Amino acid sequence: MGPTVVLVHGAFADASGFAGVIRELQTAGITVIAPPNPLRSLASDAAGLTTMVEAIDGPVLLAGHSYGGAVITQASAELDNVVGLVYLAGFGINVGESCASVHEAFPPSLLAKTSAPTPYDAPGGPGGPDLYITEAQFRETFCADAPVDVAAAMFATQRPLTLAALTESATAAGWNTTPSWSLIPDHDNAIAPAAQRFMAERMRATTATIAGSHTVFIARPVAVAGFIRRALAG
Repeated sequence: MGPTVVLVHGAFADASGFAGVIRELQTAGITVIAPPNPLRSLASDAAGLTTMVEAIDGPVLLAGHSYGGAVITQASAELDNVVGLVYLAGFGINVGESCASVHEAFPPSLLAKTSAPTPYDAPGGPGGPDLYITEAQFRETFCADAPVDVAAAMFATQRPLTLAALTESATAAGWNTTPSWSLIPDHDNAIAPAAQRFMAERMRATTATIAGSHTVFIARPVAVAGFIRRALAG
């Protein structure tokens, strides 16, 4: 039996966006789990993932989208059964870096202009507000290749990320000892493709570019599932 694929979603979304990818992987006989990512703090989100993955019998391939990449980076350093890391437009940060700080060396993405804080502290967070993407440019920022009606539903159901999680530094980086793969959308308006390439090169990741937005796995699930299957093949 091959590795279980664990898909970890990022900010402003939930695991339902992986539906097409899950369908493709399951059709190929691959076991897939897509747990909720609380988006409250890097340490607590990674600890929750670690607990879940430790309970899986057998090898695991972790795949993280966006902020989910930071979560699998942190969690995988303490997991003996993780055999690979896949970054889908994901943050492959290093020890001492946050999702915010690693992006500082690159031109600001559209997300920097279209995200806004709540006027209240984030429920369940360590302090400070939640962040949302504003409605006017949600589709352009996050899911430009999704149909307009799908993007509208995604805006209405978006799950916020705490500002604390965005700025919290990693204390471990599993990619230092675990093989990694990075899929970089060439029209990503949330994380600059140049920043993604920098992180991929530093991780010595097997890298591919794909035509699409930050959530290209929604528009092109067959291609993204194919990339994950390449990682499974080693």
